[in-house]
Amino acid sequence: MMDFINLPLVLVILCAVGFVTWIIDIFVWKKDREAAIADLQGQYPNRKQRGSDDKKAYKKAVKDLKVEPGLVKEIRAMFPIVLIVTIVRSFVVEPFQIPSSSMEPTLDIGDFILVNKYTYGIRLPVIRTKVLDIKEPKTGDVMVFFPPNDKRYFIKRVIGVPGDVIEYKDKVLTINGVEQPLEALAYSTFDPYRRKLFNEDLKGVNHKTFMIPSRPIKDFKETVKPGHYFMMGDNRDNSSDSRVWGQVSENNIVGRAYAVWMHWESWTSLPDFSKARWIK
Repeated sequence: MMDFINLPLVLVILCAVGFVTWIIDIFVWKKDREAAIADLQGQYPNRKQRGSDDKKAYKKAVKDLKVEPGLVKEIRAMFPIVLIVTIVRSFVVEPFQIPSSSMEPTLDIGDFILVNKYTYGIRLPVIRTKVLDIKEPKTGDVMVFFPPNDKRYFIKRVIGVPGDVIEYKDKVLTINGVEQPLEALAYSTFDPYRRKLFNEDLKGVNHKTFMIPSRPIKDFKETVKPGHYFMMGDNRDNSSDSRVWGQVSENNIVGRAYAVWMHWESWTSLPDFSKARWIK
C-alpha cells in the first residue's frame, strides 16, 4: 500500500489555471494594456522629440503599462514547467515510495521506485481512461494499481491473468494445474518475524519471497475473471492483496514498477543511492 495523494488531479488543475490565465492575458488583459498605451500617445505629443520631457515620461508610462500583474506573471512562468511535469507523470514515468513491507524482500520500506506509465497502454490522467493499447500485464510483473473500492495506490506482483486458475495450497502456488517451483534459500535465523526466504519461479520469472511456515494461511482456488488480475505480495504471509479484497480490474491499473532509484527510510536518515536496482 502507498499513501494516497491525488497529485495527478492537482497537476491537471494547475495546468488548467495556467492555460486559462495565459489565454485571458493574450485576448483580454494584453489588449487592455495596448489600448492604454494608445491613449498615452495623445497625452505626450512631443514623445518622439529627442531629449524632451514628454519622451522620458512617455517611455516610463509605457513601461509601467506593459508590466504584467505579479500573479499573472508567476502563473505564466510556471505553466510550461507544470505542463511538462504533468505530461511526464501521466504518460511516461511516475515516482512512488514504498511505505509497507508487503513486497519484501523485493521492495523495502523506504524504497523510491519508478513506474512505467505506458507499458500497459496510454491512459488519461485523473479519469484513467485508456486511449491506446500497448501491452497487457503478464504473470510475474510488479504492478501499481488501485484495489477495488480504494483510492490508494497499491503495489503487488501479478500472479494470475484473465482465464488463469490460481490455487494456493500449503503455501505452494499452482497456476493452471502447474505447480510453480519453490526453492528454500539460506536466510538469517535472527529474523524477528521468523520468516523463511524462498526463490519462486513464477512462469519463468524468478523472484524471492518471504513466508512464515508456522503461520496458518487459508488455501484457495480461484479463476481470474476477464479484464481482471490476481495480485499477491512477495511477503506472502504479511500482505493485504487479492486474497483479501479480490481481483483487480484492468481499469484500475497505474503502471509497471521497473526500478528502485533511491532508498530513504525516514527524514532522520540520509538518502541511499547504493540500493538502486532493477525490479525483478
